[in-house]
Amino acid sequence: MTTARLKDKVALITGGASGIGAGVAAVFAREGAHVVLGDLDVEAAERLATSMREAGQLATGVRLDVTSRASIDEAYATIERLVGVPDVLVNNAGISTVRDFLDISDQDWDTMMNVNVKGVLLTTQRVLPGMIERGSGRIVNISSMAGKQGLPRLAHYCASKFAVIGLTQSLAFEVAAHNITVNAVCPGVVRTPLWDDASKGILNDLEGEKGWRSFVDGIPLGRPQSAEDMGEACLFFASDAASNITGESMNVSGGQQVH
Repeated sequence: MTTARLKDKVALITGGASGIGAGVAAVFAREGAHVVLGDLDVEAAERLATSMREAGQLATGVRLDVTSRASIDEAYATIERLVGVPDVLVNNAGISTVRDFLDISDQDWDTMMNVNVKGVLLTTQRVLPGMIERGSGRIVNISSMAGKQGLPRLAHYCASKFAVIGLTQSLAFEVAAHNITVNAVCPGVVRTPLWDDASKGILNDLEGEKGWRSFVDGIPLGRPQSAEDMGEACLFFASDAASNITGESMNVSGGQQVH
């Protein structure tokens, strides 16, 4: 059912071409937003945007490397020219790998932090001034249930997602006076390319389907989460329904995490 809760809003979604980002885009577009799919894989972003436009929705694909200020500046200029200043920013772009603690290399650590934490910093720093000037805005950061509880063989990933929650809370205080809210969504188990990629998917290090089932079996509601589940949570934070909520980190984990 369409209720147009984001009618006339421009929403930038990083990592928007697939996985959770694509799920968020589908929900936002359904609610009337013009979604901008920012992704390092610009061809995938443009393909998805084209299919959404063919379905009568508003969508634009742009190349966006969240670790590069130059790339973010270029993408922002394109967005501003084509559709206007973003009203909503969803910092979704992220990566994950599985490593024993003693095997985490400098490159593993730096790459994880650059994408998962610095990417949030850089993208938000570019989008935020326009929100401040307008006197309104919604920022939603994608953390993880691993941003609230450490997990074995994921120390570098957990550290990055804990950092996203800390950043979320700190920024929420700083921009509240400008009518800008900053919240985080903490996904549970969502089957995305981060899990399944043939060369880099984390299931390669978790015994494949056996590893997947070990995660799903711990969910009280009995099913994994979907990308659209994350989209619905992001929609809540982006909509007027959450206008008096900021600095929060909401679990969407089927009860697997309740704090």
